[in-house]
Amino acid sequence: TSPGRAALGGPVACVSKVELRVACKALLDRDTLNKSDPCVILMVQNQGQWTELDRTEVIKSNLHPVFAKVFTLDYYFEEAQKLRFEVYDIHGTHSIGTRDDDFLGGVECTYPMYNFLCLIKSLTTYKLNGTVCRVAAHQHQRIVAQKKMVKPLFLKYAKYAGKSTITVHAEEISGNNGYVELFFCAKKLDDKDLFSKSDPFLEIYRINDDGTEQLVHRTEVIKNNLNPVWEPFKVSLISLCSCDEDRKLKCLVWDYDSRGKHDFIGEFYATFREMQKIGSGSKVTWDCMNPKYKLKKKNYKNSGVVILSDLKLHRVYSFLDYIMGGCQIHFTVAIDFTASNGDPRNSCSLHYINPYQPNEYLKALIAVGEICQDYDSDKRFSALGFGARIPPNYEVSHDFAINFNPEDDECEEIQGVVEAYQNCLPKIQLYGPTNVSPIISRIAKLSAGEETIKDASRYHILLILTDGVVTDMADTREAIVRASYQPLSIIIVGVGNADFTDMQILDGDDGVLRSPKGEPVLRDIVQFVPFRDFKTASPAALAKCVLAEVPNQVVEYYSHKAICPMPPVPSCDSPTSLANTPTESLPAVGPTA
Repeated sequence: TSPGRAALGGPVACVSKVELRVACKALLDRDTLNKSDPCVILMVQNQGQWTELDRTEVIKSNLHPVFAKVFTLDYYFEEAQKLRFEVYDIHGTHSIGTRDDDFLGGVECTYPMYNFLCLIKSLTTYKLNGTVCRVAAHQHQRIVAQKKMVKPLFLKYAKYAGKSTITVHAEEISGNNGYVELFFCAKKLDDKDLFSKSDPFLEIYRINDDGTEQLVHRTEVIKNNLNPVWEPFKVSLISLCSCDEDRKLKCLVWDYDSRGKHDFIGEFYATFREMQKIGSGSKVTWDCMNPKYKLKKKNYKNSGVVILSDLKLHRVYSFLDYIMGGCQIHFTVAIDFTASNGDPRNSCSLHYINPYQPNEYLKALIAVGEICQDYDSDKRFSALGFGARIPPNYEVSHDFAINFNPEDDECEEIQGVVEAYQNCLPKIQLYGPTNVSPIISRIAKLSAGEETIKDASRYHILLILTDGVVTDMADTREAIVRASYQPLSIIIVGVGNADFTDMQILDGDDGVLRSPKGEPVLRDIVQFVPFRDFKTASPAALAKCVLAEVPNQVVEYYSHKAICPMPPVPSCDSPTSLANTPTESLPAVGPTA
């Protein structure tokens, strides 16, 4: 995607609505005569300032509250938002103050990356040549691979709030955006016409939470028929029942009148859950009842029977469906070590290691890697290089492990990649040319192995960091076309001040990328961004831009392969062990000023 769109507010991302439900246990008792009356306030950080987003109801005299209030937030894969849950003892219906002596504890989190991470530190420290360098990123602890977080509550200065814990359940509510195809018919409907049979049609209304009725579907009219078979119709689950299988549906059968004065035949109530009871060879039936006839006629049975003869559920899966089903995002970084970067010993070099300020390669790596690492349970990442002469024979290589272990090119977390990069620089000779097709082909071949498994267990992201236009453009186009058939997305970040105009060819926004032979890509998998567009922006802005299209690319790949998500990973009920949490990693959480 063109970087300009993201820079000016971002492309339309893959967004879902996520519901957060909150409960607490073993809260501190601040009241003398009664127990605390807890309320949870959800705070959001915007431009460094904490503001209240929403709050739960107050539960009277309860140290183990389960709140009915549901927090609803937008989910974006590519950006993170800091949240804070604060628990207060509220005095009276009109007392909404948040004094220190009413503070029962709190916890900070980073949302909305799927893993819904608990924020342990506001800054991540990386060692650059032995010197500690602070980078605006986060060290996180996963809390919702199972859609659930249980964390201890803290008072000011990282002091535990006794044994108090908070539990947050996360559930996607707009991911269930499938649709259903319904096949209705009826038998022995009442005859409302004098000289002919009824002309029946069916209406289905959704009953909303406020009791209002919303028309969902109206069938066609079947002329002169007491045993109509209506055409099957498709309707989204959101429209039909707001994705609530137990929501009441009011169904009305009418005898059509051309003047608009339709005669009421009967009605029945159903739910989508009832509809799904249909099985092989079996049907779901409802008595079509006319309340007036039921009151007047002693032996009244019904005004006919409405039958659901078939139901076909078509699920449209979302990115979160795949992630919650255990799909891992494997992250690989490929770094440009060509001579055009400059001698790493020179402060003007793009590879110069400043102990106090990371270079552009490190900034891009950390910004993107910090997001991706929370979608990979083992947090091991492949780190490759190209365009350098490497030991022991110092032959030019366009695909080498920067840890110089060809049998295992993976590093432990992003910190491990940073260290491997630093250790690699003194051992290699920057050379050229800028050939990236070998690495793209390698990762495409690796991801092709996932295709044989036939499940949605692993998807690959390849981050290529380069200081110039690739010299093997034809081979690169061919490699990308081949890779577009695999579970792989490619992100290219242009480092430095070179003219990257020709690199836009690889990004399919201005047209479909084709191989030199004219074969088009199966799907758009490349995102190119010049780093200079984000030099003064936060790392989060860069990550947001380059990762915005990944969720759609994941869904597009698995949808094309007709691969459904795996069943959701079961929840873990036990809270994080306090004994295993280092004190220096605990957040200093207190009431918001």
